[in-house]
Amino acid sequence: LAASAVALAGLAAAQPAVTRSSHPRSRTDVQAVFVLDTSRSMAASTSPTSPTRLDRAAAAAIALRNEIPDVPAGVLTLTDRVLPDLLPVSDVGGFDGVVSRAVRIESPPPQATSVRATTFSALGQIASGDVFPPSATKRIVVLLTDGESSPVGTSDVARSLAGYRFEAVRLWASNELVFKEDGTPEAAYRPDPSGRVVLADLASSLGGKSFEQDQLKAATRYLRSLAGSGGTVAGAATEEHRYPLGPYVGLLALAALLAFIGPTAVRLTKQ
Repeated sequence: LAASAVALAGLAAAQPAVTRSSHPRSRTDVQAVFVLDTSRSMAASTSPTSPTRLDRAAAAAIALRNEIPDVPAGVLTLTDRVLPDLLPVSDVGGFDGVVSRAVRIESPPPQATSVRATTFSALGQIASGDVFPPSATKRIVVLLTDGESSPVGTSDVARSLAGYRFEAVRLWASNELVFKEDGTPEAAYRPDPSGRVVLADLASSLGGKSFEQDQLKAATRYLRSLAGSGGTVAGAATEEHRYPLGPYVGLLALAALLAFIGPTAVRLTKQ
């Protein structure tokens, strides 16, 4: 018993643990990309300390993505061009991390200097950018924006994204301004209410739908309908869960020590 107690105490000091990896199942027939508008107007908010449009877009992207956990999803950013931050993956945590930590206003900045940097016409670049693999027969594009764009050639975008499934969510309010670091508003910015119509026309040309920021539940239902259902396969390990065994081994060591000391103490008491 004494030897067991010493051995168990040494084992507990080594902090043993069991590690289990999770292999999330993912669809192979469908993938999605969430396109976040990162132009300067997405920095608008109701006050210098209020969540910006981009903050709300990021939260909406994470919420929507979590509703289709078995669909591989990626992250793109949009100004006057579309750039990938994350190609579609089944790792929900990885997606959330990219949206939360990597997506920033004008990072990178637009290629050209303009009063209005956002150009929805750039969405056509998704088709030529090898974002989706050939196996993804259902390709979903979710656009999160304030709708403030330069003139859009909807027919050109529709031709480029023929066969794609499209959904847009507009994050916008008429009382929002873009604030400088000192808390004063930028004089050059004025909210543009026409974005709602622009997005509706764009979505219609692509056979999709557009939603306002207060219609997130409806947007979620529509996204699920776009994804549909299908078979899944086990993917690569994306999360590891570590279960420490040290405390339990320590308790066993203590139990062995007490079992060894107990009878000795009784004999000494009797003597």
